[in-house]
Amino acid sequence: MDHIVTVQEAVTAFADFKEPTDAELDAIEREMPVILAGVELLDAQIIALNHTPNELDARRIRRARRRVLTARRELANQAADAHRDGAA
Repeated sequence: MDHIVTVQEAVTAFADFKEPTDAELDAIEREMPVILAGVELLDAQIIALNHTPNELDARRIRRARRRVLTARRELANQAADAHRDGAA
């Protein structure tokens, strides 16, 4: 009869790598306005799917799209500024 043994060392050997690094958490924090704007856009689109879209739905989606674009632009500008400051 063969005994079944666990390979605990092999499974837990990479446990330290499962958590996000500080740099990854900082990147998520910087991107949070874009993420939240995207969620708002998705919510507006889902609301419009539940019934025949009307003018209010169209306005809500347009506003949400503008917020996504604004958040992306601000993130890109921050990255460009950081790159420029780092290059100087």
